[in-house]
Amino acid sequence: MDAAREIENLLYAYAERIDRGDLDGVADLFADGRICGVENGPPSTVFEGRERVREMYEMSTRLYEDGTPKTKHVTTNAQVWVDGETGTARSYYTVFQATPDLPLQPIITGHYHDTFHVVGGRWAFETRIMFVDQLGDLSHHLKYALRS
Repeated sequence: MDAAREIENLLYAYAERIDRGDLDGVADLFADGRICGVENGPPSTVFEGRERVREMYEMSTRLYEDGTPKTKHVTTNAQVWVDGETGTARSYYTVFQATPDLPLQPIITGHYHDTFHVVGGRWAFETRIMFVDQLGDLSHHLKYALRS
């Protein structure tokens, strides 16, 4: 498999794991990386390494009795560039949610700016910067209010 496809698969692995409520699996994707909630944000918006990323999702993501957030993260428009053992990707996301009290609907859209590096012979996230483009009803998904 070529490097660009391996990187693209990491984008999709993130969506699959978060939708399963697999917070440990999501954190594993960032064991050698970080998530930045805000571009050039203060240190409080940077979650580096497996434990901090796991902590971020634990404090923010509402999980239901089946252990999932009842969401579907759809990643599209992925553009991937590879330069040796580093890579960059830009992609869009749309998150849909349906709960017993919330009919199926998109709840947030945005885009990711990601960088990747090779660690131990495998591609891994280095940095993910999350951008919010549009907000819907996040009250059934997040444990706190998000403002764009």
